Amino acid sequence: MEIFKYMETYDYEQMVICQDKQSGLKAIICIHDTTLGPALGGTRMWTYETEDAAIEDALRLAKGMTYKNAAAGLNLGGGKTVIIGDPKKDKNEEMFRAFGRYIQGLNGRYITAEDVGTTVEDMDLIYQETQFVTGVSPAFGSSGNPSPVTAYGVYRGMKAAAMEAFGTDSLEGKVIAVQGVGHVAYTLCKHLHEEGASLIVTDINKEAVQRAVTDFGAKAVEIDEIYSVDCDIFAPCALGAIINDDTIPQIKAKVIAGAANNQLKETRHGDAIHEMGIVYAPDYVINAGGVINVADELNGYNRDRAMKKVETIYDNIASVIEISKRDNIPTYLAADRLAEERIERMRKSRSQFLLNERHILSNRSR
Repeated sequence: MEIFKYMETYDYEQMVICQDKQSGLKAIICIHDTTLGPALGGTRMWTYETEDAAIEDALRLAKGMTYKNAAAGLNLGGGKTVIIGDPKKDKNEEMFRAFGRYIQGLNGRYITAEDVGTTVEDMDLIYQETQFVTGVSPAFGSSGNPSPVTAYGVYRGMKAAAMEAFGTDSLEGKVIAVQGVGHVAYTLCKHLHEEGASLIVTDINKEAVQRAVTDFGAKAVEIDEIYSVDCDIFAPCALGAIINDDTIPQIKAKVIAGAANNQLKETRHGDAIHEMGIVYAPDYVINAGGVINVADELNGYNRDRAMKKVETIYDNIASVIEISKRDNIPTYLAADRLAEERIERMRKSRSQFLLNERHILSNRSR
């Protein structure tokens, strides 16, 4: 992989390769863009087949965080870390303490959090070496479990998408098919049930399905049936890449709005559902409640303030839909444009500020 060529093409700022022989730490910190503020993004631990695969994942994820944070209205840029190793076997205290020292060395340019393969306990170890970490234990002033907040954001975004599709954001009487009933989706189902929606659910975990059936009167269907059920809204809350050539012809919903990451298998699938007239709430906009929540920790966590910010996901989805109609583009592209326009406005503002400062200094020197 030609790293510098790739970074130049997609305008990355920095990559830091970290190793600690004693603990076995092998980490890649990638900072994509800090126009809006310091880069915030989680630390993923995974058994990558090659170092190139780990680097590529760090780059891809860091850029995704730039867009997610920008679209969420946060004054934060995008970054990400990957640690090469098996999260079930290779973790130790020394590893995360060493990693924390590397983060501290960046002096606030990068702030980390949990991700796939890492836990609150890992963040607590990092916190022993640096304050530039979120998602630590509540005893240290953290926001705690982010799932309920993420779910509330998805609920708000779903209502905005419903407004476009049905002319009302009320979900009462709507049939909503929820794929996956994990921590986030269970709380989402609770919000939907309380508003009077009818639920159809599926999950590989039969106990999770039964819980939704018992608590919310949901109808259970098999894994592969969820795509073709008669429903108003389809809520993917499990795996990625589930909007694809096989599933699109089956979908009867007028809205797709759920918590899962990377829902489109390929961008052309976003084009396809747009042409079908389906209102798609782009995943990284609608599921931003978690990152909004942990970002509030940087100001001294206040749950009421964080939840008010999460409520604006409704407005963010509405803005994406408006850009989609304005520019006649699918919503997945409109989401990118929302983020890019915000970053560009800040970049121009900063450039103008620097020009003014130089002009003032030049006049003073005469």
